[in-house]
Amino acid sequence: MNQFLVNTGTRLVLVDAGAGIYLGPTLGNTVANLRAAGYTPEQVDEVVITHMHADHIGGLVHDGKRAFPNAVLRIAKADLAYWMNPANESGAPEGVRPSFTADHKAIRPYIEAGKLQPFEGRTDIVPGVTALPAPGHTAGHTYYDIESRGERLLVMGDAVHSAAVQFRDPSVRIVWDSDDHAAENARKKLFAEAASKGYLVAGAHIPFPGIGHVTNAGEAGEYAFVPLTYSVNRRPHPPVSSGDAK
Repeated sequence: MNQFLVNTGTRLVLVDAGAGIYLGPTLGNTVANLRAAGYTPEQVDEVVITHMHADHIGGLVHDGKRAFPNAVLRIAKADLAYWMNPANESGAPEGVRPSFTADHKAIRPYIEAGKLQPFEGRTDIVPGVTALPAPGHTAGHTYYDIESRGERLLVMGDAVHSAAVQFRDPSVRIVWDSDDHAAENARKKLFAEAASKGYLVAGAHIPFPGIGHVTNAGEAGEYAFVPLTYSVNRRPHPPVSSGDAK
């Protein structure tokens, strides 16, 4: 599971919060990894959620308290309307039903603190970070478009669950999609545009670091994922003060 921290120079924006305690002891390391990168959870200004499955929102809380105490929580209204309504649980795919309980536990502390700010449609979160509706995997599934100095990175949430399979054949669906036809169409549109325009994409379920390019491959409608090479020889991160998105 990948989460992505964006340092705009003036704001720290975390895309998704990870699973927290909900999917076993090998996940839920978002805060530890944040600290390893030289940041603290208190520094995060905005947490933006791609969708409200437990593996993306469970890490919002720790011991019932906000894990990111100074952050505004941004979630699409369509996902909030669905996942915060217990009446929808019985009709949801069995594998995602635990998300209803997880969502209430994870989001309630932010509601009580006045830190939840829902959005609808295309929304500028902060300068350089824009929410783009991409329904299908869930009703409010959202991409986050990050632009800086003429470069672009699209965080695509759960558009892809198996990079080895779905880039080659984007028609392959997953049981946890709430609308698998819409999810397939969104994926095909994304791949075609990313391959044509050459911008970077980032996914939660792509092997670490989960960032790379989409290229055309083989027959029409087939693609390949070309991952960025990750190096541990990182330069120090810039301070949160001023400037464009990094």
